Amino acid sequence: MLGALAALGGTVWVHRYRQQQAWDRVRQQALRYGLPQLDALHHRDFEYAIRDLMLRDGCTDARQIGGAGDNGADVLATDPLGRSWVIQVKHRRDGDRGSPVGTPDLQRVNGTARQLYGADVVLVVTNGRFSTRCAPLAQQLHMHLADRRTLATWASGGRPLWEILPKIPPPRKGR
Repeated sequence: MLGALAALGGTVWVHRYRQQQAWDRVRQQALRYGLPQLDALHHRDFEYAIRDLMLRDGCTDARQIGGAGDNGADVLATDPLGRSWVIQVKHRRDGDRGSPVGTPDLQRVNGTARQLYGADVVLVVTNGRFSTRCAPLAQQLHMHLADRRTLATWASGGRPLWEILPKIPPPRKGR
């Protein structure tokens, strides 16, 4: 009798666990942010929002690592095609009215993304704007920039970032 109760309890637990996982996937796929929501976040919560968007888009290993000693990376992820992403996140409290992200931020993440993290895609994303010198430098360094406009498209829609950004490298061989 005790064994039957234990088996029944185990079956119920497994069923609830699988149901919870299914609901988590549904919620994740429906994740959308508007710019006012993103602007209102604390900078650390903004990093988690970027991680959650990568998870939504199928990067099952996406994780937030930003903080002291992060070596210029706030989010790490592998997309469904096997490309490794290193993302530096720059939150501006005043959105595009705040100070622009400058070239030192790009140089910092570029100096570590490929060497320490093996990045295929290096990205700096902001809810603000980039200085005029960032785009040419990013092109020279083979980096990607996602400004407020790109972020709005990505966060509010159903398209993954790699379909929005230009010139993303092809998938790794063997994928």
